[in-house]
Amino acid sequence: MAALTPTQLDLLVTKLKEEYQILLREVRGELENSGNQHRIDLLNNEPGDSGDESMAVALADFNLTILDRHIDAIRDIEAALKRVKDGGYGVCTDCGVDIAFPRLQAYPTAKRCIACQEKREGNFAHEGHPKM
Repeated sequence: MAALTPTQLDLLVTKLKEEYQILLREVRGELENSGNQHRIDLLNNEPGDSGDESMAVALADFNLTILDRHIDAIRDIEAALKRVKDGGYGVCTDCGVDIAFPRLQAYPTAKRCIACQEKREGNFAHEGHPKM
């Protein structure tokens, strides 16, 4: 376990669990709303113009992107809580150094210390950017 006091660890676990519940509610709400919106769209079957259709597709894509981000955040929280249980929470997965408490307060799911995270971002900054 990292050099976190029991109070600090409790604070971080509480923060993780609260964020987990918030994200779950948001995902459930979004899924419920998307189902209702689909039913509304079926009822409103009058033809719209191509601009309406494009806007609907863009909004659906945007909602899916938000949903994907929420699900990724939920997985990160689950992984952090597993590290707490296994005794590896607050320890950098790359170098094994303790992750500073202020970093964990700001980003409780952090897997790496700041130095290793910056190095990783420098090495993988090109990912997600299309190349020609």
